[in-house]
Amino acid sequence: MMIKVSVCVVTYNHEKFVAKMLDSILMQQTTFLFEIIVGDDCSKDNTVAILKEYQQKFPDKIRLILHPKNLGLNGKYNALSTFAAAKGEYIAQFDGDDYLISPHKLQKQVEMLDANPHYSACYHNARVIYDDNAAPPYLVNTLSKPEITVDDLIGEDELCFIATSSLMFRREDFARNPDPEWTNLSTSGDIPRNIMFATRGPIGYIDEVMSVYRKNRGGASFADNHYGADFLFNRIQLYSNINKELKYKYDDKLKKNIASYYYKLLFSREYGHTYWPRMKYAMKYLSLAQPGPEKKKEIIRDFIMPPFAMKIYSFLALGLYNIKEKGRA
Repeated sequence: MMIKVSVCVVTYNHEKFVAKMLDSILMQQTTFLFEIIVGDDCSKDNTVAILKEYQQKFPDKIRLILHPKNLGLNGKYNALSTFAAAKGEYIAQFDGDDYLISPHKLQKQVEMLDANPHYSACYHNARVIYDDNAAPPYLVNTLSKPEITVDDLIGEDELCFIATSSLMFRREDFARNPDPEWTNLSTSGDIPRNIMFATRGPIGYIDEVMSVYRKNRGGASFADNHYGADFLFNRIQLYSNINKELKYKYDDKLKKNIASYYYKLLFSREYGHTYWPRMKYAMKYLSLAQPGPEKKKEIIRDFIMPPFAMKIYSFLALGLYNIKEKGRA
């Protein structure tokens, strides 16, 4: 009997979560064979020992790829290594700190893809939880469309409503159409990959919450520091490349998207208190975002007008005010 699904998991320092993750996959009830491929990105904790223990218990089900050194880039290369090792017709992605809450996830997604050969992939809803209770749980997807296209994945703000643990796609299609080279520069693998899937066909949606996306301070979601210039420049590059890849069909939306990251640079740790870089990024923001008169005036006043000019302006304004007050007296 052929393997139908390869569940491809990436782990890094997930000793607190990996057992629950594996148990939730092993509990899946299916009419087909599936395998579990775990790529560990040189964890420094007890993750590998736990993985080996599970592999010994389920040698016919679990395969391990233990990298001798960290591949970096938020697990992207680690994920690609598990995809390359997959044997199934379909690939289901997974992060080592996520877990499934439905025993029918794999079965339902396979049935959807089997019944809809024009779908490039399919996904379901997921719940986000915070380990430190920093915020209440919420659902990743609020769109609830039966299928989505590229139009649904491009916006003036970042749109990311497909949880990693919710996606299933066709292995051969991905092998024929791997991620473009420019995606290797991005710290996000999911955003460009989902867009590339959608260029080849709709992505189907199952309106059920079947997995949990865990946010914890050791995970990749906290590594992307939204107040750091490196992250912001990486997003600018990502969306610029997406714009080019899509032949500028969504140029207006993506320019505003890119502009939002230039705006965030004005408050970044690296440039939040330096005039010349902030002036340059403020100019980029204005040219891309084309904001209304009030916002434009605010940006010019706060970030483009030199400090000495502001002092002169304030001095003159105060002088004019005093003259007017004397005139009234």
